[in-house]
Amino acid sequence: MARPVSSPAFEPDAARQALLGAATRRGVSLAALSEMIGRNPSYLQQYIRKGSPRKLEEHDRRVLAQFLGISEQTLGGDGAVSASGDDYVVVPRLPIDASAGPGAVGAEEISFDAYRFSPRWMREMGLQPGQVAAIRVEGDSMVPLLQSGDEILVDQTRRAGEGVFVVRIGDALHVKQVQARGSGRIALISANEAYPPVELGLDEIAVIGRVVWKGGRI
Repeated sequence: MARPVSSPAFEPDAARQALLGAATRRGVSLAALSEMIGRNPSYLQQYIRKGSPRKLEEHDRRVLAQFLGISEQTLGGDGAVSASGDDYVVVPRLPIDASAGPGAVGAEEISFDAYRFSPRWMREMGLQPGQVAAIRVEGDSMVPLLQSGDEILVDQTRRAGEGVFVVRIGDALHVKQVQARGSGRIALISANEAYPPVELGLDEIAVIGRVVWKGGRI
């Protein structure tokens, strides 16, 4: 009597491994990502662990790629290709205004759009795909360094030291020059001298990341 042949265990392909890795780096659960694309909480867990569905639908792939800051091709799509033959690195634009003024209340951090940068430029800037987000500046407290309406790239791997950072105080976001004051305290400095420095304890803020690039209208 012949023995039944057991089916081989499912092995995640590169797209599934890329999705899992990007979610881990971003610190977001598969359940949360599933709900973000309008699926049941176990959808992406089944996609990665069991191979069902075999391939992500185009809309789901696009939304996930933009949010996680990776290319659609990485998740199994055709993707956009640069002149050098490399994938573009997708950097999500978040609907959050980092206030250079009294403070902007952060909206839900779900990407509504994206920029695409060459991998070479990202490497030259020392930026890691999936760890960078673009947000818009509102207010005049960082003039002339940053104008209201400028777009800034925030490196979320860099959350210590001095420089220009996006920080969260309560529910409000601010973009400020951060200076150490010793004994667990910092000063938030505005480029516009009309705004006085604000001194706070490190336990009173959450550092989102360092501002590493800006763009805006001339």
